[in-house]
Amino acid sequence: MTAAITLHGITRTFPGPPPIEALRGIDLTVPRGRYLAIMGPSGAGKSTLMNVLGLLDRPTDGVYELDGVDVAGIGEAERSAVRGQRIGFVFQAFHLLPHRSALENVMLAQLYNRSPRSKRAMRSRRVLELVGLTHRLHALPATMSGGERQRVAIARAMVNEPSLLLCDEPTGNLDSATADAVLGVLAEVHTSGQTIVVITHDPQVAARAERTVVIRDGLLHASEHAEAP
Repeated sequence: MTAAITLHGITRTFPGPPPIEALRGIDLTVPRGRYLAIMGPSGAGKSTLMNVLGLLDRPTDGVYELDGVDVAGIGEAERSAVRGQRIGFVFQAFHLLPHRSALENVMLAQLYNRSPRSKRAMRSRRVLELVGLTHRLHALPATMSGGERQRVAIARAMVNEPSLLLCDEPTGNLDSATADAVLGVLAEVHTSGQTIVVITHDPQVAARAERTVVIRDGLLHASEHAEAP
């Protein structure tokens, strides 16, 4: 199976004094279409690894291949283009524009695709339907529940058909019942063949993935449960 993500010897050192080695030689392969959870305590390197995976930060050394292309050292303009076209982000805090409807928030993610507005609206409706929000297309974020807002965020992340859906503590602001519903949405999204990486400290969130790796002191450790065949 072709790899969506391959990391070879990824390091990230922040200058001191003293220098801080946040990532210390990360090797990781995520086959296309898999669902991976990355767990770890605060300060273990989770956020740094997420920023590298999302092209929000550059590694100090190493190779990062996204869909077989080394993106570790590409220029800023190309990084922005790859990030916009190949990576969908789902954050704990939703980051929806408050005065835009669910449909408009998802449509805005396609602004750089140069597609007609009608096509952007059609694609946005399709992904909102996938996450169960057909009845809330024109609702503003302030009128939505936390679970509905996170579903809009998932739809926005998916609308450009990214290679990687990268989720940072996606249920961190939700109660347990709503969190379970959102994780159900991610599981359904995964069945469509979407590659998903979830960064979390919550074992219950990680348990929904096919495979879990643990990061401690900037190093990855063995899976917590077996990878699905």
